[in-house]
Amino acid sequence: MPILFSVAMAVVPALVLLVYYYRQDRNKPEPKGLILKVFVIGVVSTLPAILLELLVSAFEDPAAWPPLFFALFEAFIVAALCEEFIKLSVVRLFAYNNVSFDEVMDGIVYTVVASLGFACMENILYVLDKGWVTAVLRAFTAVPMHALASGMMGFYIGKAKFAASKQEEKSLIKRGLFVAIGIHGAYDFLLFIVPLYGLIPAAGIIPILILTYRALRRKIREAVQEDTELGRA
Repeated sequence: MPILFSVAMAVVPALVLLVYYYRQDRNKPEPKGLILKVFVIGVVSTLPAILLELLVSAFEDPAAWPPLFFALFEAFIVAALCEEFIKLSVVRLFAYNNVSFDEVMDGIVYTVVASLGFACMENILYVLDKGWVTAVLRAFTAVPMHALASGMMGFYIGKAKFAASKQEEKSLIKRGLFVAIGIHGAYDFLLFIVPLYGLIPAAGIIPILILTYRALRRKIREAVQEDTELGRA
């Protein structure tokens, strides 16, 4: 029973956020079958993400690097770059070219869904190792962070779908990836330096979550407005 409870605590936050962001696309909701597919692939994508992180970690030398530089590399490259790149790949491979991807808002929806699949599996792995208390903490921190960082990336993926040129499309996708890496990396960095500076830096994740939530809300309004004005919704 404790294991089942812990797993439930790991899964429920991702599902709650999935429903919340799915409902943001009220004008033209995405097919539930495709949403489920992207979510499940997001879950499975944790495996290539782990392998990629292990590969990138091979370039680390903790003994030779200053601790702060090591934390930066771990946060922005090993964690943020690898994980956000994998989520981007899930959307590009399994949703981007689907006929149902026909709004800027769809970029946000599918990227959030992929990220929550990823976060769900990551949460299960953490919870099985550390217990339900970890599940509760991550429900209000790590899981929303994945959705918010990737949601910001999704806005630019949605814009890229309707870019006027291939060059602009690639530029928007890169911009979205860098934005997600910046948010994700900053969040992880503040946690990774706790062994160096104590718990005070960890408090910085709260304003990151709040500010990113507000920024994503603005991007959602912007996407919906553009889709409506151009007759996509």
